[in-house]
Amino acid sequence: MPLDASGVTPIFAARQADAAEQEKPTLDYGPDIGVALRHAREWRGMSIQDVADETRIRRAYIAAIEDMRLDQLPSRPFTIGYVRSYAELMGFEPGSAIARFKESSPDPENKLREPIGVPQERDPRLGLIGVAGGAILAAIITWNVAQRVITAAEAPPDSTPDIQSFAPSGPAGPVSLGAPLPAPPESTVPAPYLTPGLEAPAQPTFDPTRPGVNPSATAAINAQPLSMPATFTPHGSVFGAPPASSVVTIQAREPSNLVVRGADGAVYFARQMAPGEAFRAPLLNGMRFETSNPIGFNVYVRGQARGQLAASITDVASLVPPPAQAPASAQPAPAPAKTAG
Repeated sequence: MPLDASGVTPIFAARQADAAEQEKPTLDYGPDIGVALRHAREWRGMSIQDVADETRIRRAYIAAIEDMRLDQLPSRPFTIGYVRSYAELMGFEPGSAIARFKESSPDPENKLREPIGVPQERDPRLGLIGVAGGAILAAIITWNVAQRVITAAEAPPDSTPDIQSFAPSGPAGPVSLGAPLPAPPESTVPAPYLTPGLEAPAQPTFDPTRPGVNPSATAAINAQPLSMPATFTPHGSVFGAPPASSVVTIQAREPSNLVVRGADGAVYFARQMAPGEAFRAPLLNGMRFETSNPIGFNVYVRGQARGQLAASITDVASLVPPPAQAPASAQPAPAPAKTAG
């Protein structure tokens, strides 16, 4: 006997309809809006490409919305527009879908609100520090004010003399002034300094025959002098004594240094001589030439060429030959003695 299932079939169909109604997608499905949209798409049997074709949204953006991979989506306003279009396609209310999206992904630019009803605990030590700082500041201000008051109380009376007490008692009138006073000593111009030996001496002190001087000038002059003019001709600046107060003149052949010292070692002249420059030695005993290039100087005695210096240190008197003595034959014969008449 066959089983009568006529009453079972309607019951089974009703249960399937109830299950389908229960599985109908909603915006509250899943942990976020992305899961809810994926569930709605799969429930309708649509693929990601179908959604992309209907909404004109890239497939990559549809997949990123369903997985809530917001770092792979454009800016937040564009993403909200994509969610709106996706929700409208699935039959959801757009405003509710956007609200669910903002709940699932809060805007990082909006600051979080402070919790309501939570007491704010403060460190009691901060209050003590503030009170102590205020007390110290008040003490400093009080001390400064007290010091000013004490100083003002102890200040001596004004001792400035009355100008009227110094006023002249005589009748007012023109004041006579005396002759102008000379300038103070420190304001006068000092006398020009004269180098000893370079001014014209009153009496020559040069003596080439004094003791200790080589009587021959050959030791101070090269035996084989280089070619040089026979007489002294200036080719540059001439330093030293004037012509009337000098016997020996040296002239630089090439750039050479020259130092002229006196008998006591004092420096009378020091210069890097250029070719053609000359120095006239004053008529003073003990004068000497010092140079590192003796052959660089021509020696002239009374304007006549004598050769070049032979040593780095040369006594000026040694450059002057001693005066020639008359021969015995040239001496006049003694007068004959007179005989008694």
